[in-house]
Amino acid sequence: MASTAYPAPAHAPAYSAEQSGLWAWLTTVDHKRIGILYLYTALSFFVIGGMEAVIIRAQLGAPNQHLVSAEFYNQLFTMHGTTMIFLAIMPLSAVFFNFIIPLQIGARDVAFPRLNAFSYWVYLFGGIFITVPILFAVAPNGGWFGYAPLTIRQYSPGVNIDFWVIGLQILGISSLAAAFNFLTTIINLRAPGMTFMRMPMFTWMAFIVQILLVLAFPVITIALVFLLFDRFFGTNFYNTVSAGADPLLWQHLFWIFGHPEVYILVLPAFGLVSEVLPTYSKKPLFGYPVMVYSGILIAALGFGVWAHHMFAVGMGPIADTFFGLTTMLIAIPTGVKIFNWIATMAQGAIRYTTAMLFGISLVALFTIGGISGIMHASPPADLQQTDTYFIVAHFHYVLFGGSIMGIFAGIYHYFPKIQGRLMDEKLGKIHFWLTFIAMNLTFFPMHFAGMLGMPRRVYTYDTGQGWDLFNAMSTAGAMIFPIATLIFIYNFFKSRKSGEIAGSNPWGAGTLEWSIPSPPPEYNFAKIPTVTSRYPLWEGKEVDHESARINSQEGKTAADLGIVMPYNTIKPLFVALGLVIMFCGLISSRALIGIGAAMMVLSLYSWLLSPLEPEHH
Repeated sequence: MASTAYPAPAHAPAYSAEQSGLWAWLTTVDHKRIGILYLYTALSFFVIGGMEAVIIRAQLGAPNQHLVSAEFYNQLFTMHGTTMIFLAIMPLSAVFFNFIIPLQIGARDVAFPRLNAFSYWVYLFGGIFITVPILFAVAPNGGWFGYAPLTIRQYSPGVNIDFWVIGLQILGISSLAAAFNFLTTIINLRAPGMTFMRMPMFTWMAFIVQILLVLAFPVITIALVFLLFDRFFGTNFYNTVSAGADPLLWQHLFWIFGHPEVYILVLPAFGLVSEVLPTYSKKPLFGYPVMVYSGILIAALGFGVWAHHMFAVGMGPIADTFFGLTTMLIAIPTGVKIFNWIATMAQGAIRYTTAMLFGISLVALFTIGGISGIMHASPPADLQQTDTYFIVAHFHYVLFGGSIMGIFAGIYHYFPKIQGRLMDEKLGKIHFWLTFIAMNLTFFPMHFAGMLGMPRRVYTYDTGQGWDLFNAMSTAGAMIFPIATLIFIYNFFKSRKSGEIAGSNPWGAGTLEWSIPSPPPEYNFAKIPTVTSRYPLWEGKEVDHESARINSQEGKTAADLGIVMPYNTIKPLFVALGLVIMFCGLISSRALIGIGAAMMVLSLYSWLLSPLEPEHH
């Protein structure tokens, strides 16, 4: 396959003095910088969530241990799930949404740069809001699923659940703002010739995820508003049946959101792996149209399977049958992706880079998680497995073996594009093997503990129930994760400063983002390219040569090229801060509601009145 005739320079120039420093990061509206902010913030929360998991596993490593109190344990496992889902995996996907999507579709930025900045700052402040309480032992303690009526004021009287209810509302605002932004970007800002069926697979999966976010998050928002009203204003949505409340209403609302959320978490990783496997197999993705349609089908069916989380609540045979069948059905489009990835690698010129190893591990580990998921599709089998450690094993194979492995594949693959340097492959492979071993040693024994009846969410347990060995193995595996993570962090920061210069396309990839310098200039493309194929850099005869030549010029600023870029501004940060201060007033002083609202409204008013970019001449 031919490469582009006009390769970009080896390394783009560093940011100028006016673009560096703290103020530049606080005011930036550049999608690439916002992506980097997401990267550092989400990795920080990933480490925090991992530390919580290590403490949990230390507590469960042997029978009758009391390393932490039962109350603090409840806070730990609630915050571990909440942190990993809402503060780590989703924002780690947002790293690639922000940095990669405009580059893959040939755009200079996202459709709404200031809204993009606002989304990040809301996420940061919301994450701090929901995380800091654990330092004072008042963190959320009702599980990441927050089942009502157990979480209403009568049964959870402290402020713990208040932080959870309000924190998730704040994070939901961030997710919805980002979703509308990326939907608009993908629909309206594609380069000439970039039809939907020429979009890279990552952009396709991201597009589907934004639709899921727009449809699913309003449901959890309504559920949280009901719970907030029950807790703060004495309403009765979830509590007293005689007064018309429905104790299963929360579960239905939560899982109507919660099951599409699984695909919100895993589809971005699928997209990343669909970029990684073809690149290191040196083959186009097998069955591209079917991969697109299977992603769409997963999204559609994802809204019809939520009650398989509720087979034990007594819905009756008709509901159980319907949700059992839909759960089995959704395995078909997921299995299609597995076979297409295998076919992509078949007879390919495979290079076992770190990114490729993580990509292959996703295919293997997600298959295990998917197969155990099919077991839960049968209501009689699910009645035995539900609320046991078998379920814990299942969803960790899906979310860690799927989402996290795919995200690490994406980090190693796109690190050169983000930083302009290569990560150390030897350290990367040590990180991979330690993570792979830790993942399986931690979570595979949980299948056996669960089948022997070990319930999830237990603080401790007696000896002699057959769980001791499996828990000891899981805890031993969990202790390997911090070592692997430290190696990754060292490699990341070492490579950022002294890694080998990457060049524009070190992996020989075929998609548009690899046609420009690494890291990309502020304006991305000096001349918007014309796209004629799915892998333009692999189809040398079809490359827009003039665009490639112009985009390969280094050292040019936007002003030099006459490109108008949006102004940087601090106002989205202040709007986000005012929003969070306003919500804080519900828990502490009511005066904060007025202060936060005033700050938010005045900042938003100023934001809307200020010009987005210099006038065109």
